[in-house]
Amino acid sequence: MEALTVFILCGGKSSRMQSEKGLVLFQNKPFIEHIIKAVLPITLTIKLITNNKEYDYLPYQKIPDIITDKGPLGGIYTALTNSETEFNLILSCDIPLISTELLSELISKHNQEAEITVFASESRMHPLIGIYSKKVLPVIKSAIDNDDLKMMNLIAKIPHQIITIEESENFHLTNINSVDELNDLNINLS
Repeated sequence: MEALTVFILCGGKSSRMQSEKGLVLFQNKPFIEHIIKAVLPITLTIKLITNNKEYDYLPYQKIPDIITDKGPLGGIYTALTNSETEFNLILSCDIPLISTELLSELISKHNQEAEITVFASESRMHPLIGIYSKKVLPVIKSAIDNDDLKMMNLIAKIPHQIITIEESENFHLTNINSVDELNDLNINLS
């Protein structure tokens, strides 16, 4: 694949986590640093979608949402609007177990005919670990204008590719949304 920009969505109200999700500590490092570590072997072109000053310690461009309070779809809209590459790796900030190997698999298996490529197992899809083409911008804008903010609805409307994974691989793609989920994760890894 040609050039790829990585956007990490650091927005979100994080009401269940009670704090900024990307900065929650896991194994003594914020989630965001685990994700960046997984991305760096792939590309140095990393941008954060956030207007939170707490991320200023990181040496990456921060871009505030163009349209606020529209969930992940709003973040993806902001990312693609600010991207200079056709294909973009979109990641949520709450996936501390993501690995370079899984991201490399996503990129290497991506078919350029697909405008969105995501992982899915039999039980779940992972729309916030995906490759998104700039071509989907008008569809996203229309969805936002109609307040149709469900990621699955967006994917259903666009030529997409599903990379099938085993149920056991879901673990490494899990997003951590609450203190309970973080505690479970720490228990499972100890």
